[in-house]
Amino acid sequence: MKRSLFVMLCACVLAGAFSLMAAEPVRVMLLDGESGGPFHAWEQTTPYLKRMLEDTGMFRVDVVTAPPKDGDFSGFHPTWSNYKAIVMNYDAPDERWNDALRSSFERYVREGGGLVIVHAANNAFPKWKEFNRMVGVGGWRGRTEADGPMFHWLDGKIVADTSPGRGGSHGPRHQYVVDTRVPEHPIMRGLPAGWLHASDELYDRMRGPGENMTVLATAYSDAAKKGTGRHEPILMVLRYGEGRIFHTVLGHDLEALNCVGFMATYQRGTEWAATGKVTQAVPKDFPSATQVRTRPAYAPPAK
Repeated sequence: MKRSLFVMLCACVLAGAFSLMAAEPVRVMLLDGESGGPFHAWEQTTPYLKRMLEDTGMFRVDVVTAPPKDGDFSGFHPTWSNYKAIVMNYDAPDERWNDALRSSFERYVREGGGLVIVHAANNAFPKWKEFNRMVGVGGWRGRTEADGPMFHWLDGKIVADTSPGRGGSHGPRHQYVVDTRVPEHPIMRGLPAGWLHASDELYDRMRGPGENMTVLATAYSDAAKKGTGRHEPILMVLRYGEGRIFHTVLGHDLEALNCVGFMATYQRGTEWAATGKVTQAVPKDFPSATQVRTRPAYAPPAK
């Protein structure tokens, strides 16, 4: 009897230990600090992006702010390896990062670190070859056909367009339907075939190498709204060495972030980038094809 009780006690202790280990939060760095102009207020969006991840109960998020454009980068050496994933809410030109900083970042992702690219972070570092391989496609900052083709969805697959022209464009912000293209991917599993996103920019004419890239979702860029008349990439995943990358072009500002479709795909995409799987259920208030869903807790401050 005593032996049985001892075995049961040990089993309970071990079960509790394993439960605590399973509950260990996933450490994520949220990198911010610069934007390509007055158009992306990272100071406003970073707290919301941080909170969205922490509200799941599975992430511990540290915000790391890079020096400003006229700041000193000589002492900026983030310890990437402390984190399962880096979320980039950061858009800087090529000259900001020196070779050592770039190499350390490349090594982190190549050796299995996760990376999440949010909206204008895909504008960054246009001539950094390895960064653009991680991102797949980017826009603005002088990108042209020399930086890679444009990609769009046509007849059930992604098509590369090598036509000349600038990289990166969008019409006036508006609501639009996001169409699921790879429903079996862990990030997309259980999501509807189409869902209405809150008012946001719809990036088009994005250019890049597009290597090891899977487009998970697209949206129709309506010519009537100064778009391309094509189905443009909206959500993507990529592999860079052993690293997993989730790339969302959604999320221009607080109004755009306050969409349950953005929140859920961002949370699920970050989990996938960090761990290779998605354990989060699709929220019950996820948007439908005809109705945007928002949450009062994430509403922008009253003006």
